[in-house]
Amino acid sequence: MTKEIVQIGEKVLRETAKEVPQGDITSPAIKKVISNMKEALASRDDGVAIAAPQIGVSLRIFVVSGKVFTKEGEERKPDETFINPVISKLSRNTENMEEGCLSVHGVFGTIKRHEKATVTAYNEEGKKVMKGGSGLLAQIFQHETDHLDGTLFVDKAHELVDGE
Repeated sequence: MTKEIVQIGEKVLRETAKEVPQGDITSPAIKKVISNMKEALASRDDGVAIAAPQIGVSLRIFVVSGKVFTKEGEERKPDETFINPVISKLSRNTENMEEGCLSVHGVFGTIKRHEKATVTAYNEEGKKVMKGGSGLLAQIFQHETDHLDGTLFVDKAHELVDGE
């Protein structure tokens, strides 16, 4: 496990991540993984979310940056953690969105995503939560769930450009 963000080519990014056993969700080991994820995410200005495989841990966890939930002028909201997330609902409507990834540094592309998505997961306290979102949040839910299934956005995107 690392606080560094692993890059495309690392085997862990292509694995199907394992579920966190329910009894382990609030364990010190999982708290440490989440802490390292938040630290790695905070180290990058351009990131809005991170999945555990991106720090080399093959577990079904992702963290969404509090900046995604914060409206202009508000105090920044805390990061939100999703453990064993399952997309429980997707809108019929899709749209092409520009996307990048902290593990595919400097590359951007256009990808078709559902406009709305709902995720059912566990939070850090082990409580079951359901959260719906549209636009950027829906995109994040789909992108991070793909990570947990070993899929990177470059596998689905078109019009890839190197932004470096």
